[in-house]
Amino acid sequence: MELLTINNVWMMICTALVFFMHLGFAFLEIGLTRQKNTLNILFKNIFIITVGLLLYCLVGFNLMYPGDFNGFIGFAGLGLDAPMVEGALDLTYNEGYTYWTDFLFQGMFAATAATIVSGAVAERMKIGPFMVFTIFYVGLIYPIAGSWKWGGGFLQTLETPFYDFAGSTLVHSVGGWAALVAVFLLGSRIGKFKDGKPRAIPGHNIPIATAGVLILWLGWFGFNGGSVLSADPGLTSLTLVTTCLAAAAGGVVAALVSTIRYKNLDLTMFLNGILGGLVGITAGADQMSPTDAILIGAIAGAIIVFAVSLIDKIKLDDPVGAIAVHLACGIWGTLAVGIFGNLASVAQFISQLIGVASYAVICIISSFLIIYIMKKTVGIRVSEKEELEGLDAHEHGMDAYPDFRLNEH
Repeated sequence: MELLTINNVWMMICTALVFFMHLGFAFLEIGLTRQKNTLNILFKNIFIITVGLLLYCLVGFNLMYPGDFNGFIGFAGLGLDAPMVEGALDLTYNEGYTYWTDFLFQGMFAATAATIVSGAVAERMKIGPFMVFTIFYVGLIYPIAGSWKWGGGFLQTLETPFYDFAGSTLVHSVGGWAALVAVFLLGSRIGKFKDGKPRAIPGHNIPIATAGVLILWLGWFGFNGGSVLSADPGLTSLTLVTTCLAAAAGGVVAALVSTIRYKNLDLTMFLNGILGGLVGITAGADQMSPTDAILIGAIAGAIIVFAVSLIDKIKLDDPVGAIAVHLACGIWGTLAVGIFGNLASVAQFISQLIGVASYAVICIISSFLIIYIMKKTVGIRVSEKEELEGLDAHEHGMDAYPDFRLNEH
């Protein structure tokens, strides 16, 4: 009982840290975008976490963990139904935590996938269609996809099971694939490309964006540390060390590569490099040595710079770098499990490829159908006038900074 209490308290602390990450996402997104769209982004982030938790309670948790299951989809029924013994919680549910803690910890993960999309479509997507997308993607697609591995589905039953410790693919790539599809269907912001060349559209508050990244790094202590699913001192400590080293290496290498490539010290590239390192280590944080973690993070940092450049070259507009961070580094981190650490082998690498491809298929098809149908019916993009004047005024009738206005174009 004492050990279970210790484990459960640690899991609840990690749940709080993952919840805190939503503030980090909000700060990062508003900092890297323009002042006139601040309220719109904050509204979306609050909508995602509130509606996401309710959906995960009603259907998501039992879609993701349907019980005896080894296929593509299962469902244990509507709502939560905790095991009870004589009116009290059945503490034999799990050695590491209670049923309630399990639900809440996993629920915090669920909302993250839509938050990734929020940043990528910032400044030009209608809020109504985004909310509809969130309901379908968080309520149905994320838990079904998650069940394929974490719920005991077909990827877990491969001869060499697919491995994703804390969600490089199951969380980050799931959001990243949808962000890629959404940005493609939505089009770029007015003024982003001029004569076929990308133009920088500076964010309005880089200090807030920096605070957001540091909050996200802190939250990753819960994201990866909680994925140990107990307070095991050895494994938890190792996981936090590999997580931090990968983040540090990702930031340093992204800053170095971008400086060599563009001849300027770009703080936003430094920040996204940190996030890329965090996403990259997340699939195998419990399986890596410190040296492995540094190498994985360093490669993720380099990937960030080249992925951002590639996205610009193919004329996609991602204001916060979400596709580079969560999709490109999510794929890299997932494949890295088969290259580095305790599980490295050809068989494991093939399983990782199967997992990456499987999630690409479900996420691309589902997000395309949801967004494309709305594009052809209600429309997904605000008018030119609304975009130029700002979504805050037109969609919310408010100003994030009523006593301080920048001259924005």
